[in-house]
Amino acid sequence: MSLTDKIVKSWAAKEGNVNSTADILEWIQERNATVEVDIQKDMLREDGFWYYNEADGVITNRNNSFFTISGMKKYEGDAVVHEQPVILQNEIGYLGIICREVGGALNFLMQAKIEPGNVNKIQLSPTIQATKSNFTQLHGGKKPPYLEYFINASKYEIVVDQIQSEQSSRFFKKRNRNIIIKVDEEIDILPTHRWMTLGQIKALMRYENIVNMDTRTVLSCIPFCIEKGDGCEEYFGDKALYNSIFTAKDTKIIPRMYQYINNIKMFDESFIRLAPLYSLKSWRMKDNEFVCEQKSDFKIIFCDISIEGREVRHWTQPLFEAIGMATFGLFTCIDCGIRKFLVRAKSEVGCFDKVELGPSVQLEPSVPIEDVQDVLTAQFCSLWRAGRGIVCDSILSEEGGRFYHEQNHNVIIEVQKDALELPEGAFWADYKTLNTLNLVNNCLNIQLRNLLSMLEVN
Repeated sequence: MSLTDKIVKSWAAKEGNVNSTADILEWIQERNATVEVDIQKDMLREDGFWYYNEADGVITNRNNSFFTISGMKKYEGDAVVHEQPVILQNEIGYLGIICREVGGALNFLMQAKIEPGNVNKIQLSPTIQATKSNFTQLHGGKKPPYLEYFINASKYEIVVDQIQSEQSSRFFKKRNRNIIIKVDEEIDILPTHRWMTLGQIKALMRYENIVNMDTRTVLSCIPFCIEKGDGCEEYFGDKALYNSIFTAKDTKIIPRMYQYINNIKMFDESFIRLAPLYSLKSWRMKDNEFVCEQKSDFKIIFCDISIEGREVRHWTQPLFEAIGMATFGLFTCIDCGIRKFLVRAKSEVGCFDKVELGPSVQLEPSVPIEDVQDVLTAQFCSLWRAGRGIVCDSILSEEGGRFYHEQNHNVIIEVQKDALELPEGAFWADYKTLNTLNLVNNCLNIQLRNLLSMLEVN
């Protein structure tokens, strides 16, 4: 049986063969009840580890490690058309998952991890989720468990190893290494980790805020396009999705996408400049928070954090706190027996290369549904509120290491292909096309990757 067949078989195994889904949920509840966590909003102190560097106009720390918060301005000609704080984190971290055949089924080693910004304490995270500052021990703590497997990944079968972007509306050109390795040897399982099938993980995405963003982006990178599954069609209740993954042959769509994207990169003359925080005219400190005086999707808060079992148990740091909930939506249709997905070119302030492909809809909380001007987004919101064609609708969290209590609606809606009038920059694409593009750095944005990770075979 090929690796692809084993992955699809695991995808179809919603109940698991090592730990039942009920046991996993009970394990999460037990750890939530027993692990000590104390997170308090605080203030930025002049003599603290994190402080405001007035000379450079940034929020940073005494070690110049982890990340920095700077100002950013978008220009069109000489005019500033947008300004905001952004997170600068040039280092590339590991988002890594170990998989192994256990009891005849491929299982993925997942971690019950608490991040300071998590709305519900524990979420299911990759085997390892660590910044370079973490695993090089700049924080003075222990190395993350299972790190050696990824440092020595060449010894194992590489399922995927891809550098992907993070949230480009908050980070400036931030990327992480999404990697899955398959091992054959026995592994010591820590109390913080459990084996589970791919189907279990996807089923748990239907629960609010259980599967974290980092897990979703890593799983979205599984490269079905490289090796065709020969014996896996039987596992697909959704035959159109099987065709979309394995038999689709739309060879013209990728050049069309790149033609549109490259025109933006070539002819859009807007540009981004980093700037001191004090130069942002619409942002200021108020009640120990850095806030925007206009409508904004977030503010910056400062927290004092204690989490039992972490490499470092107590620390302080700034976090971006969401103001409201965003909606990320994906239209899907069946076209000649092939499931397709409506994606759109999306330019955000922190994009590594100006523009990426995103989902059909990215509706930030600062834009109320009733004020939506984009026709496609308005049509999506109308169908969503009416409950029509909904394939999935889950509230899931963004990354809790930098964002505080940021939850978003993740919605997939099925429509008839000819029911939508496509704006410029929108393309119907099969899964095989998107999966191929996902093997290219900085092509699919994280919102689209996360939505694709939620698909189920039956």
